[in-house]
Amino acid sequence: MKQDSILRSNGVNYIVPFVLITSCFALWGFANDITNPMVKAFSKIFRMSVTDGTLIQVAFYGGYFAMAFPAAMFIRKYSYKAGVLLGLGLYGLGAFLFYPAMLTGMYFPFLIAYFILTCGLSFLETSCNPYILTMGPESSATRRLNMAQCFNPMGSLLGMYVAMNFIQNRLDPMETAERAQLDTESFAALRDADLWILVKPYLAIGAVVVLMMVLIAIVSMPHNSDKQRTTAFLPTIRRIFSVPKYREGVIAQFFYVGAQIMCWTFIIQYGTRIFMEQGMGEKDAEVLSQQYNIFAMILFCSSRFICTFLLKYFRPGALLGTLAVAAGLLTLGVIFCNGIAGLYCLVGVSGCMSLMFPTIYGIALEGMGEDAKFGAAGLIMAILGGSVLPPLQASIIDLGSVAGFPAVNISFVLPLICFVVVAAYGYRQKHFCQA
Repeated sequence: MKQDSILRSNGVNYIVPFVLITSCFALWGFANDITNPMVKAFSKIFRMSVTDGTLIQVAFYGGYFAMAFPAAMFIRKYSYKAGVLLGLGLYGLGAFLFYPAMLTGMYFPFLIAYFILTCGLSFLETSCNPYILTMGPESSATRRLNMAQCFNPMGSLLGMYVAMNFIQNRLDPMETAERAQLDTESFAALRDADLWILVKPYLAIGAVVVLMMVLIAIVSMPHNSDKQRTTAFLPTIRRIFSVPKYREGVIAQFFYVGAQIMCWTFIIQYGTRIFMEQGMGEKDAEVLSQQYNIFAMILFCSSRFICTFLLKYFRPGALLGTLAVAAGLLTLGVIFCNGIAGLYCLVGVSGCMSLMFPTIYGIALEGMGEDAKFGAAGLIMAILGGSVLPPLQASIIDLGSVAGFPAVNISFVLPLICFVVVAAYGYRQKHFCQA
């Protein structure tokens, strides 16, 4: 039937597998966006600089990078379903490792837990994204992936809500400057109490992930593109990277993910500066800034549904390029507007970003067939942009000011450059109107 053709191919209906796999999109959205505010939280708990706090992002997105091609080889040898199950298992293990990390009272074990958790996310994204592309006709693959990706910001919203209400609002209100004056014993007691608050949501999501793993294990799933069992690694890599659309897609994805993580991580620092200049205390300024972060995610989520609809009428490359240009213009507002107007611009950027990840992904993998398994790995490795670029922005923020101008504003030059790269990729596809 016409109304379900996007999830039906050759008489096979993919609704149940689609729902189960898109639930995984929400799970890694939760992990991503409960983590972004933790840069500020860990910096305060362990009395570190913003730059040291971004080691969380290095560990988090480093796991994506390290495990993407091993995940692709595993999936090619076994199946997409096996990749999803292993990904969920590593996700749950990483979440449960937060408890022993807390017992050490040290920062480094948390980085290990984050790394293992995101090795699981790398398996999930390397499996789920191309799996969704196979659940219906190829002509609607990019729309289908955008539809599945709509569930990702729903998980992200929940992650932000949990971060704000079950972590940030419950941490000791003592400000960073006061914590720096504590003696060793008082600091250790405060640190341990705050760490227990931080760890509890990760233990809860670990339990949810294990339940999801059991559910997917017992449900029959399709075996699309699971016939190939050989792993001709180097020839496949050479072949896929010889395709300009794919090669440039990996580059665009690297810069897009970097821009996304920078905008969502440092909206708290940006907003905190603004509200503290208005006379607000540090903790209240952080909480209010996190509310703006949630508004940004609501806009991101709403915009993704709208953009999925618009893809019925516009070519993906055209929409991608146009929204990247709009994001760049708003980022200029973030840089040059002082006060609340700049924060509004930063929230608005999220509306433009909603289309970018799945659309770059869909364009890059279009027509790749069996090679999509390794192609997906390259695009997931590009998530390394979320590990490399935020520390660069943090190092600018730590300067305090540049030529009398707030360094946090200047730092958004980096996301601006990223959106220029994404816009160039979109317009190079020459998909400017629906055929």
